[in-house]
Amino acid sequence: MTEAPATRKHGKNAFLFVIVCVAMDMIGFGIIIPVMPSLLEELTGNPAEETIVIAGYLMATYGLLNFVAMPTIGNLSDRFGRRPVLLVSIATLGIDFIIMGLADSVWLLFVGRALTGISSATFSTANAYIADVTEPEERGKAFGMIGAAFGIGFILGPALGGFLGSIDTRLPFFGAAALSILNFLYGAFVLPESLRKEDRRAFNITRANPFGAVKHFSRLPKVAWFIVAFGIFQFAHSVFPSTWNFYADIRYNWSEAQIGLSLAAVGLGSALTQVLLIGPSIKRFGPVRTALGGIVITVFSLTLFSLAVSGWMIYAIIPLSALGGVFGPSLNQVMSGLTPRNAQGELQGATASLNAFSIIFAPLLMTQTLHAFSAADAPVYFPGAAFLLAAILTGLSLIPFFLGIRANRKEVASLAPAE
Repeated sequence: MTEAPATRKHGKNAFLFVIVCVAMDMIGFGIIIPVMPSLLEELTGNPAEETIVIAGYLMATYGLLNFVAMPTIGNLSDRFGRRPVLLVSIATLGIDFIIMGLADSVWLLFVGRALTGISSATFSTANAYIADVTEPEERGKAFGMIGAAFGIGFILGPALGGFLGSIDTRLPFFGAAALSILNFLYGAFVLPESLRKEDRRAFNITRANPFGAVKHFSRLPKVAWFIVAFGIFQFAHSVFPSTWNFYADIRYNWSEAQIGLSLAAVGLGSALTQVLLIGPSIKRFGPVRTALGGIVITVFSLTLFSLAVSGWMIYAIIPLSALGGVFGPSLNQVMSGLTPRNAQGELQGATASLNAFSIIFAPLLMTQTLHAFSAADAPVYFPGAAFLLAAILTGLSLIPFFLGIRANRKEVASLAPAE
């Protein structure tokens, strides 16, 4: 197994592994999404309008465990390196998929989600890994490639899951487990360590607990405001993973294959945006203006999703919605540039922890909203209510975003592109 630190000199190979790692993980995760409504209906005997509530609790379970564990995992990666954290995360994902594939009751699904929540360090640790092997001015483009890997995962994963799910409801889970095993083996023999020993720091429990991480960054308002904006944006954006499959089933009566194809279209749009637009947008407008544009576009596209009365309209809105994906990587470049190199893992851990905190409550809010406006006894039938709520919340993220700009006037000015 490769143990030598991945310095910037040979960071391309390490960077490639992280991209492959994230893409394969998202393929594995995306595979199961189209069949979740059918699986819950199979286990409970209730229609999607009712089981959407259970789906919300499943995601909240993931978010709760993720919130508690993520800062610890981020700090562990700063202490022991990125490699072991990534490998453990990948292996545990495989175990989760096997448990869910074999589940004969709803409570086993909760066990699987809890395990994934505890060890889901792939995204935050991958971001820290990227920060290790890239120069600050190149990180926005690099983070965009991470986003592209997510998009690729969502192109292949849901499409494959919809196809496998049309054969058997459990088959996508075992396919996802097989991908996780292959990913683990690839990482075990290929992935080098990215964090040099001299850049590591001692494990600090006050920074490793979720509230300790938040407290640490609350002392740095220049970073904290942007983290809050990112957290609110992610809170609103969780309407997609928490309700999309059920929303498509309830409003458009789509099958597993149709749900998978729609998610593949979302992934394709995301990948094209990350690969083709992030770098040029940041170069032309700067990371701050690019992030602002992402917020505005997302508000508009979410509103359109809420009003789409026919399935074909979804495909017309997806390209516009994809453009909003410039927000995350561009804001990540701003935040990472304000953070010391040996605290990049903590930054990503704190950001992911706040995102996980939102995931505890956002799925409950979004799924309950969908249930309230789509159930048989709904006072007003409006299945798009969750997307409209998400649009409003995304607009609210502008408040901490502008406060962050105000606290970083000199830094923001230096990030603006040359005239």
